[in-house]
Formats: sequence, C-alpha cells, structure tokens
Amino acid sequence: MNVTPDIIRCELIGTEAKVAKSLHNCNVGLSGKIMDETRNTFVVLHEGKRKTLVKEASVFNFRFSDGTIVEIDGKLLVGRPEDRLKKHVRRLW
Repeated sequence: MNVTPDIIRCELIGTEAKVAKSLHNCNVGLSGKIMDETRNTFVVLHEGKRKTLVKEASVFNFRFSDGTIVEIDGKLLVGRPEDRLKKHVRRLW
C-alpha cells in the first residue's frame, strides 16, 4: 500500500487497529478488528468483546491487508466516514 496523506480516506471497517496512545490510559494497547465507525468513535472487537474508542482522544496503528502498518492521529479521522472522502489533507513531507 502506498502511504500518502490520502490514507485517511480509506475504508477502515474490517481493518486491524491498535491504540498506540490515548488520553484514557486503560485504552492504550487495546487492539482488534474495527467492527463499526461513527462520527466520533470506533467500535473494536477486542478479545470477543466490543469496545468503543473515542477517535479524538487516541492515536491508532492500523494494519492493512497487505501488512502495512500506519500510525494515524485520531483527530484526523473525526467525522462521518462518508465525509472523510471529501476531506483534503495538506501534505507535510
């Protein structure tokens, strides 16, 4: 997978995710498959239980189907999934 700023426009449901950093210490290290996404949260299947994670309060590591691991700040992901397609991100590198 080509890692560009357009990566935030990808469909994330079904992707493996891990919380790298969070304002809520109990969420750090939580990992699993993303089952659902709302404007402000992800629902992750962690050890057979559904956990709701706040996007804005966390930094996520996503593992895509080709094995690529990308770290994305949840603040960039806030918004409805269908509206992220319209979002333009300035390239920082």
